[in-house]
This record gives sequence, C-alpha cells and structure tokens, in this order.
Amino acid sequence: MRLVHLADIHLGFRQYQRLTPNGINQREYDVAVSFTRAIDQVIALRPDAVVVAGDVFHSSRPTNAAILRAFRQFLRLRTELPAAAIVIVAGSHDTPRTSESGSIMGLFEQIGIAVAASETKLFAFPELDLEVVGVPDVPGQRLPVPPTSARHRVLVIHADVTDVVPRFYAELDRSAIQTTRSDLAPARWSYVALGHYHVHSRVAENAFYSGSLDYTSLNVWGDKHDEQELKVPGKGFIEFDLATGTHRFHRVEASRDFIELGPLNARDMSPAEVDAAIARLVEKRKGGIDDKVVRLVIRDIPRQVARELDQRAIRDYRKRALHFALDARKPEQTRRDAAGAPARRPSVIEVVRDQLRARPIPADLDRTTLVDLGMRYLNDAESFPAAVAAVPEADG
Repeated sequence: MRLVHLADIHLGFRQYQRLTPNGINQREYDVAVSFTRAIDQVIALRPDAVVVAGDVFHSSRPTNAAILRAFRQFLRLRTELPAAAIVIVAGSHDTPRTSESGSIMGLFEQIGIAVAASETKLFAFPELDLEVVGVPDVPGQRLPVPPTSARHRVLVIHADVTDVVPRFYAELDRSAIQTTRSDLAPARWSYVALGHYHVHSRVAENAFYSGSLDYTSLNVWGDKHDEQELKVPGKGFIEFDLATGTHRFHRVEASRDFIELGPLNARDMSPAEVDAAIARLVEKRKGGIDDKVVRLVIRDIPRQVARELDQRAIRDYRKRALHFALDARKPEQTRRDAAGAPARRPSVIEVVRDQLRARPIPADLDRTTLVDLGMRYLNDAESFPAAVAAVPEADG
C-alpha cells in the first residue's frame, strides 16, 4: 500500500522581473515546470494514494493561468491513476483571508479529488482499507482523533510543528495551525503528511514534511542552508509504504539553479582587489552563473569601498544571471573604552550569548541547552540577506 505525499506547490509564484518569450514571469514558469515534472514522476510510480498537504497556489486568488495549470495536471493525475485515492487540503496560501471570499480549491472536487478546504474532513476509501483525515490551514481547526475502522489511517495537515520548524521561518510565513510533535501523536496514525515548511524533514518515523517542489519560500537561502544541514538533496516529494513503514524521498530536478558565491571577506582590500576577487569567484564557478539565481555575500566591506566597485562588471553579472544579489555587509563598528584604547564592539551573537549565560533561569532549565538553542536561532538568522545592500540592484 504505497502513498505519495507532496506539498507546497505554490503555483502562481512570481519573483524578479524576467519574462519568458511568451511574456510569463520566469520564476512562475519555473514553478509550473517543477510541478509538471513531479506529476510525471508520481504517475510513473503508480501509487495507491496521493495526498497534497496544502499550498497548491501561492495566493488564495490565483491567476487564471495558475488555475488552469493546476487543473490540467490534477486532471492528468486523476485520469492516469483512476483507482488511486487523491486528497488535497488547503494551506495558508490557499485560504482566503475573509469568510466572504470563496475558496478555489473546490474546483478539484469536480474531477473526483477529495478536498478539505474550509474544515477538517474524513475521507473513506474502503476498497483500499484506507481513511484519510484532511486538516486545512484554517483558524479554529483542532487535531482530530484517528479513525479506527480502517487498517490504514492517514493524517494530512498543513501546520507549523513548533519543535521542528525553525522559529525565524515560522515568523516569516505564519500558519494558522500550530502544534507540537507530541500533540500530533504520530504513533496513532499509519502516516502523517505535513505541509508548510519547505524543507524535507522528518518529524517522526511515520511523519514528514515533504518540502516544496521548488524554491518558493520568503527565504530561499535559508532553505538552502537547512537542506545542507539536514543533508537533503533539494526539492521533491515522499513515497511511503503504509504496510512496511518504508520512506523514500524522490528529488524533482530543479528548474533553476540557486547558487552562492563566497562568502568573500573584503577586510583591508581595495576596490580593485574586491573586483578581482568577485571575478575569480564568478569565473571559477562550475557551470557559470548564466540564467541562475546567484547570491554573493561580501563581509567587512566599508561603504567607500563598495561605492567604488566596478559597476559595469556588476551590471554584466546581473544580465547574465536570472538574478544576481550582491549582499555587502559593513565591518563591525569599534568603540573606545574608558582609557581611550580601541576595542571591538561585541556582536549581537556575543551579547545574547553572554546574557543567556548570566541571566537567572529556573532551576529545572538546562543552561547549556538554552544557550545552544539561542545560538542556533541566531546562526539560522545569519542566512538572511543583510538589511543594507551596498550596491543598488536593478533587474533586467
């Protein structure tokens, strides 16, 4: 009894200002291609069930083009897998902000797909001895009690598992449903399919975030950092055998490469030396930067040096890449102590670490764990682009 679990498709997602020859936003087209590739792979696997854990669309009011792409691919899935159970739940991006706005998700019911759009629903598939509970990302939904009449019991939910999802990620893209690993009670289910967090990750032996099918989060470089830390090979979906508990991640070939050059430390470097270092990083990049999304973090670069960088070369990089982000970060400021000697101003991380080590805490709280957790959150936050970019950016 094999189940495929995907989530966070985000059809209609747009980014940057590049257009395809047909006038479509390039990243919107990339996301649609990734979705089509995923459906191709799912059909080839011929599973007994397919569940989609939310965020089919990037907006609760998607464009006609996004609706048409979703309808065509889900119709193809329904046609090619006529005996399969197919269930979709609405995610936070699919859900209208007001009750007066109707949900587009009901469209898929017209082609024989089970949909939980506005409330928790139980779907029974007796021919597969399967029951699926779908929990959409709608305020007021509670974690359901597992059904008992079927051999296979699956929970599909779009939610923030607070002890799994990094907190900075949760603050960027909030979910109406928050829960914990223990409250999910995975042991009571045959499988728990989660959506919301865009990085494939294990919640329990039988509970997973499948991750998104493309890089559509508000912090792409945070996704890349988390994937590296969790040793995830990119974006894709999950195949899970409900009988044996076997889990397999299927990677979907990326529609667009996202690459980081550097980081580059520009301390004590002249503008010409920084220009030369950037050029070396670009030239040595295997596969080049053409048509890719690129970020280069330059640390410890004074404003006056950043202003004198070779603007023509930077414009050329931006023409070659789909998007070239130059993230220039100023040196840490220094201060003078009471005796007038120069001293480095403590970094934010150092200040927080020292405060956590010194502040009174309850006796039953482990201070080492507290400090380590605080440092982890701050280091995760380092993956965000700096608030001040030294070089103004223009797409096109």
